[in-house]
Amino acid sequence: MRKTETMKQKLRQLFVILIPILITQLAMYSMNFFDTMMSGNYARADLAGVAIGSSLWVPVSTGLAGILIALTPITAHLIGAKKKDEVPFSVIQGIYVAITMAIIVMAAGKLLLNTILNHMNLEHHVELVAKHYLYFLAIGIIPLFIYNVLRSFIDSLGMTRISMVITLSSLPVNVFLNYIFIFGHLGCPAFGGAGSGLATAITYWLITIFAAVVIHFRHPFSAYRIFTKWTAPSYTKWKEIFSLGIPMGLSIFFETSIFSAVTLLMSSFGTVVIAAHQAAMNFASFLYMLPLSMSMAMTIVVGFETGASRFKDAKDYSKIGIAFALLLSAFAGFMLFLFRIQVAGMYSTDHQVIKLTARFLLFAVFFQLSDAIQAPVQGALRGYKDVNVTFLMALISYWAIGLPLGCLLANETSLGAYGYWIGLITGLAAGAITLSSRLYIIQNRTLQKSI
Repeated sequence: MRKTETMKQKLRQLFVILIPILITQLAMYSMNFFDTMMSGNYARADLAGVAIGSSLWVPVSTGLAGILIALTPITAHLIGAKKKDEVPFSVIQGIYVAITMAIIVMAAGKLLLNTILNHMNLEHHVELVAKHYLYFLAIGIIPLFIYNVLRSFIDSLGMTRISMVITLSSLPVNVFLNYIFIFGHLGCPAFGGAGSGLATAITYWLITIFAAVVIHFRHPFSAYRIFTKWTAPSYTKWKEIFSLGIPMGLSIFFETSIFSAVTLLMSSFGTVVIAAHQAAMNFASFLYMLPLSMSMAMTIVVGFETGASRFKDAKDYSKIGIAFALLLSAFAGFMLFLFRIQVAGMYSTDHQVIKLTARFLLFAVFFQLSDAIQAPVQGALRGYKDVNVTFLMALISYWAIGLPLGCLLANETSLGAYGYWIGLITGLAAGAITLSSRLYIIQNRTLQKSI
């Protein structure tokens, strides 16, 4: 990361950071993409089981990962303010936080999972797949959370290409392990959809070990000597991480959990609808990696500039990021509209599932523009360390507007399952409007203080 003077330099630096993040996010989500696609090609009941399991897991994992992502603006500010000696302490404390949260999640899952699944109207095989998928996935929770901390440190230095290489190298391994555990090869039994959870858990261990080795031995990370001095847990640093991270995590949780809540509510429509909804949502989430990557890049560059008190530069980066995210998402939405039937065919050979998935994907087209605004805006706000009001806006937009409207349309009109998707689109649009207003206020406030 370096200071930039012109818009051309800013654009160049943003792309140097963004492109590896985008490839990394696409590769990370490709694990879930291949889990879903390969499970669907095993059996539609297995696709539905993975849908239920991932709907319980994704909001928890992304929400808690959002807490750990607080390390990105924390270390970016320290680097921007030339306080590099404080970075290793922050990273080690982040690892302690990650391990603690992972243990709590596993304990809670052990206590609550059976009760939650028993209260859902699921076919017996679908419930078994969901349960064993989550049991297998639990093997990789601790390394996954630690990896989020290590990646936050790597990205805060602007070295996002390293995260890209680590994640890309693990993707073919994940696909190969899916092939073994889902379909039963090389002497392993066929676990069906549940086997994708085991494949993903092993992959999480591999990328965490790889990241730790890179940080310990490769310059410039090795200069920070992260693993050479393990300090005792610090209440003060944990408080800083949680005070910044909890609103960030809750904001992400409220956004991702509404999608999971809709999937769980879809269980009343039967296995075919669950499978088609999950396939469409999985691909829509894959496309969401475009604005999400811009969001993460915004956190890095805006955090770096605000840490150095260059508030006009931070504002310029925000404008570039939002404009480019809109352009990318509009193109992605157009391509999805054209090829929705072909996309649906990747997830299943069942004619009913393909037909219904293609219909759901029409609604997914409208996700793109709202996501293109609200995601980079959230990333910029995190760069300013403005997270509390953002969290409240997300709560209201998704849970007070989007989900109630979806329930009303799904249960009180002839729209049925499609009503939930209309509710989701409305909630995302409300979030885009309110968050943009907040960013405008924060940018003007910081600029006035700097005068």
